[in-house]
Amino acid sequence: MTEEVKTPAPQPPPEAAKTPAAEKPAVVAPAAPPKPAALAKPAGPVPGPWTSPLAEKYTKRFGSGVDPLTYLGQNYLSVDHSVVRDLLQLLREEDQFDYCVDITAVHYPKRERPFDVIWILYSFPRNERLRVKTQIADGEAVASSVPIWPTANWLEREVYDMFGITFEGHPDLKRILLPDGWKGHPLRKDYSILQQDKEWVQINLGIESGQ
Repeated sequence: MTEEVKTPAPQPPPEAAKTPAAEKPAVVAPAAPPKPAALAKPAGPVPGPWTSPLAEKYTKRFGSGVDPLTYLGQNYLSVDHSVVRDLLQLLREEDQFDYCVDITAVHYPKRERPFDVIWILYSFPRNERLRVKTQIADGEAVASSVPIWPTANWLEREVYDMFGITFEGHPDLKRILLPDGWKGHPLRKDYSILQQDKEWVQINLGIESGQ
């Protein structure tokens, strides 16, 4: 009797060794470029000395009380407030500055004398424009130039209304844009843009201020 030889059952092939997936390299953001250094603020134009026969005339007459300067082609006399009235009179009578174009002011709250008062004059015979500027303290009066140029009347009233600067000798110095009872002077730098005289609005208009 022949012995049956059993053939072993085929075994499944061994599982292939699992190879771990290659790790992805971490993405590194590129370094931000360094910020460029801030550019230095360019220096603006500054006033320089103004030389002319007119300037020489008034520096000789008033000495250190008058400083002739020019700025971007605009000539002006920076004048001590004690001599400004006399100088304006002479400009009208001797040098034919017969038209007072404007009177205005600028407020510099941090300065010891915080207000500049500025006269802009024009001479028709000379075809020349000139500015006169003086500094005053808060509460300090300036001599009125209405006797020199009658048109200065309303111009001085506007400066009084907006800045609170008084002009000594003015014939009728009172507000010209705002009501007489209004409080404060809107073109002063310390007058808030949202400020309004709520009391005046309530009393005179009978409504609440919208500010």
